[in-house]
Amino acid sequence: MMEKMDFCSEMNLSKLPNSLLGINGYALDKSAVVNPVHERKLLMISPADELQDIALLLNAEGWEVIHVSSIAALESLRAAKDCFVGLVGLDNLVDSDLADIEAYMLANRQIEWISLLSHDGLHLDTVCRFIKRYCFDYHLHPVDRNRLLMATGHAYGKSMLGRTVSNEHASVGCFGMIGKSPVMEEIYRGIEKIHSISEPVLIRGESGTGKELVARAIHQLSPRRDKPFIAVNCGALPPNLIQSELFGHERGSFTGAHQRKIGRIEAASSGTIFLDEIGDLPMELQVNLLHFLQDKSIERVGSNISIPVDARVIAATHVDLPKAIAQGNFREDLYYRINVLHLKMPPLRERGDDIPLLAHEFFRRFSRDREHSAQGFSQQALHAIKHHAWPGNVRELINRVRSAMVMSENRLLQPVDLGLDQHAGVKDGITLGSSRIKLDEERVRHVLIKNRNNVTEAARDLGISRATMYRLIRKIKENRIPES
Repeated sequence: MMEKMDFCSEMNLSKLPNSLLGINGYALDKSAVVNPVHERKLLMISPADELQDIALLLNAEGWEVIHVSSIAALESLRAAKDCFVGLVGLDNLVDSDLADIEAYMLANRQIEWISLLSHDGLHLDTVCRFIKRYCFDYHLHPVDRNRLLMATGHAYGKSMLGRTVSNEHASVGCFGMIGKSPVMEEIYRGIEKIHSISEPVLIRGESGTGKELVARAIHQLSPRRDKPFIAVNCGALPPNLIQSELFGHERGSFTGAHQRKIGRIEAASSGTIFLDEIGDLPMELQVNLLHFLQDKSIERVGSNISIPVDARVIAATHVDLPKAIAQGNFREDLYYRINVLHLKMPPLRERGDDIPLLAHEFFRRFSRDREHSAQGFSQQALHAIKHHAWPGNVRELINRVRSAMVMSENRLLQPVDLGLDQHAGVKDGITLGSSRIKLDEERVRHVLIKNRNNVTEAARDLGISRATMYRLIRKIKENRIPES
């Protein structure tokens, strides 16, 4: 047999006897490699040494190959954590082996996987589903050297792209949002999964957590990005106008209807309709909305003509909808229609280091268009910001930073400028939670007195919704602590 020389020439190897020829006739004797530089690590999972020839090839091309015979043998290897490309031999594996490998892949998403198998393996449904779901590429024995090297290189590059995106998330945020906390990373991953799917989305979370921001991000990433995004706050519309606002009306359909009106849903055709605070929608209109979701059509008030509307529905609420269903305030069938895909926005108090990060970002934004003497935050202010309970969430943080920048005469903003407790935390035997309740009680009492017990005006001063203000008052009453 004639030896193939191109691979040997590239690696400065001498001619080798046929007994040392490996994949497709190429030399794979490890001792013949002259000090390869291992800049990349590759994880190989296969029983015994059935892929040893491939390991030698990759080693000669500069890969450090970490070869294990099973997932169990992998658990003790720290080096595998630095791998971004994996090869898995699928021949002679049983379903339990595939299940173990699948679990490892899901726990190590940074690795791009390439499967290696025989032609017979392609006739197994479980193997084909496994490859389609988890693998970047697959190769059949006997493996083509050039194609394998190209595939591993591409897999490494793709993994590095994912690592770059992950690092961007960790540094500032994504999709127009700021945050690097684990709960926000989960939101980013959720947006990436659902943005291209046209099914309804339900976003849950407290008032002021940024539910509309998430809805806009989903729309901007979707195929409908160039079409309208129509936002409707169902809790802010007068009950007698909600039907007309959502579905439109014909001229003369009621007193004051001097001309035809196109409703918000119809205006969002081909785009996205965002129904904020859908939990506040009256029961009678929930029936109309359910009809639209089922039939993709509407009828204007005063008309019996069905109008087809192709609009993606994204709904949001701070209400516990299952509880509202049990109380008879929300339709169960509508709930299942809007809750096909779902995200839960975390409250600001659960976002840890995101809180001062957001404060700095809002300070930077407001610095563009306002004259002020402040140059940033003091350490005491940052400590108070991080440990405040934030009942109004991000909306409250925005309002406090904006107010402090306008009113403060300090070079560095202090807790008092933000209206926060500079001693936030554990003190005098009082827990952090009770300290926050005490602080909230003082703030609420002060702002209510200031606004002569007008809850709406008090809520506006705090940068929270009226419903949140009522919940805060109720929470304070339920958790009142003794005066210290």
